[in-house]
Amino acid sequence: MNLQLFLLLASLLPHYGSEADSSLGTKFLHANVKEPNGVEEGQQERVVRLSGEGQGEVQSPDFPHPYPRDTQLLWRLVAPGNRRMQLTFDPRFGLEDPEDGICKYDFVEIEDLSEGTVLGRWCGSQSGPVILLSKGTQVRVRFVSDEYFPSEPGFCLHYSLLPTSDPEPQAPAVTPAAPPSVEELEEVVSTLGTVEEVLKYLDPERWRADMEELYRPTWFGLGKSFIHNKKTRVGSDLNQLREEVRLYSCTPRNVSVSLREELRRTDAIFWPSCLLVRRCGGNCCCSQTCSQAWEQCSCVPSRTSRKYYEVLQLKHRAGGRGLQRSMADVVLEHHEECSCQCQQNQD
Repeated sequence: MNLQLFLLLASLLPHYGSEADSSLGTKFLHANVKEPNGVEEGQQERVVRLSGEGQGEVQSPDFPHPYPRDTQLLWRLVAPGNRRMQLTFDPRFGLEDPEDGICKYDFVEIEDLSEGTVLGRWCGSQSGPVILLSKGTQVRVRFVSDEYFPSEPGFCLHYSLLPTSDPEPQAPAVTPAAPPSVEELEEVVSTLGTVEEVLKYLDPERWRADMEELYRPTWFGLGKSFIHNKKTRVGSDLNQLREEVRLYSCTPRNVSVSLREELRRTDAIFWPSCLLVRRCGGNCCCSQTCSQAWEQCSCVPSRTSRKYYEVLQLKHRAGGRGLQRSMADVVLEHHEECSCQCQQNQD
């Protein structure tokens, strides 16, 4: 009896174990379990080991259709030996648009793990660079989507191994260029529209960290504007100051003009006697064209338009028989765009 019970239990154990292993395998794949295609699944990232021709792609879910919301995916591309990789974005690219020029919500980011540097972050409808080359053997690709506004078609990133027999040509060593002078730097920086663009120009790789550190208080000096709670979001004050300068420099603005003076009419009066028009105004002290001698510059129209108005016209009748009342069409010139014209440029 005991022998029969033992044999029955022994026949059930393998069947039970295979079901347990299969059930567990559908939920988790340990990081050191390797699939036939060279892909290892981990809980944090998908490891793709390139072999053979080393060609493939990683892409947003459901590409080229709308990707799901609230998604975070990581891929780590690993090249064999000392091989390097070439990365190319599919021209079909579309993620949620950036805010203030920064990819905050839905984006794809590529990091070179050999140097710990971010090669770039892309979103919106901007296409990625034509070709990216890794510096080392490992690259991490990160895709993030928030819980709002999924876009299409998402992204697809093609990867391949660089041939060992055809290494990337090394650029000849050159002496580092001298840093630009203050005048040269001002000429470039003054044309940039936001503080984000300024920091990107100064250091394309570190500009986000520079943004965070820009207004961070320090123990040795907070500044009066910080103490008086005038600094809100990083960069907002600087951008507002710059925008105010732009609005009140050489730009079109509303001014009132006398119709009799504007039309050079001495034989009639009009009602209303004045109308609003757009005319160029402001100084040129921040104009790049006139940066060397701005006091010799004038703000002049570079594009104009003509607009018609219907007003009441009062005019003496011939022979002194009272006033003639009529509706009259008058045309006034509006300045649509302005520019600085300097005496040195006119010579």
